[in-house]
Amino acid sequence: MYYLKTSAAFDSAHFLSGYEGKCANIHGHRWEIEVHAAAEELQKAGQQRGMIIDFSELKKALRKIADDFDHAFIYEEGTLRNKTLEALREENFRLISVPFRPTAECFAKYIFGLLSEKGIPVKSVAVYETPENCAVYEE
Repeated sequence: MYYLKTSAAFDSAHFLSGYEGKCANIHGHRWEIEVHAAAEELQKAGQQRGMIIDFSELKKALRKIADDFDHAFIYEEGTLRNKTLEALREENFRLISVPFRPTAECFAKYIFGLLSEKGIPVKSVAVYETPENCAVYEE
């Protein structure tokens, strides 16, 4: 089995609706995403002969995802009142609504899916909330 690993990071704020504890409040992270791509065999022909995937393609896809989330307030759909959203928009805050609870676990699965849709042979995605704590998703 062959593996490639690359990473990217983004800074954002979030909160966990319905959570009892500190994470119920808006707080920020420097999220680190680590992706492993894998293949049993390397490509046999063409420009990517001898590769799983071109590193530049893998890095570009991951960097796009990280850039899309960077310096935003990420929140779960339906967890903020319209008045709150209106006030934040009036202040020109960058808001991103996601269809999942914005936990490291859910981000890992979501990012895995985004990369897989692009044809990247993803083995696993790890999302670090802190340098010591990460969640990993693999199929």
